[in-house]
Amino acid sequence: MSAASTSPSTGSRTDRRAPAQRRSRERVAKILDAAAELVVSEGVDALSTRRISEAAGVPVASIYQYFADKEEIILELVKRDTEEMDAHVAETVAALETLSIRSVVTTTMHAFLDVYARRKEFVAIYFRGRTSPAVIEFCREHNVRIAEALFAVMTAADLLSEDADLARGLLAVEIGDRVLEWAFREGYTGDQRVIDDGIEMLVGYLERFANPTGRTSSD
Repeated sequence: MSAASTSPSTGSRTDRRAPAQRRSRERVAKILDAAAELVVSEGVDALSTRRISEAAGVPVASIYQYFADKEEIILELVKRDTEEMDAHVAETVAALETLSIRSVVTTTMHAFLDVYARRKEFVAIYFRGRTSPAVIEFCREHNVRIAEALFAVMTAADLLSEDADLARGLLAVEIGDRVLEWAFREGYTGDQRVIDDGIEMLVGYLERFANPTGRTSSD
């Protein structure tokens, strides 16, 4: 998901106070946590700086010290949650004893689900409230980074055949994205059958471009 542009709607805070001091960081975290709870309980469209101010117990003016508007707050939530997601994916994939297409795909998808369970606001924003151009662009470029990271892992582990390339990896990430969007279309739990079938679909597709080591099953 892409770097933000310089306009306020894309999440730039170059003309606002950077939360360098601990007290400022704590206030920003309080604002974001309050916004996250409101997104889950009331929906993305109902979010406003006034409601965030009330829920966080901070003056509206304090919010504008750090964020231009609610769209910037929403983008910051997405950035925070995807950072947590990326770290968890990296950690769980690195912990695998045996690498294969199946183990990497399954572990990655489950790592996303772990974070979705903790960060329900991401599910609400990403799968039900993707109307902000900045969020859409950020998520698109984030998917590219996911594809690059997983392609690097699979290449380093010598799982892939000569037919494999990053473009096919990106297609797999985009398919996985749509699978999760469909699985979470009605709730925060996720349709397990859709998730399981989606994993099998991704494994089947990527194993077409794997060598024998990559096709070794590892659950």
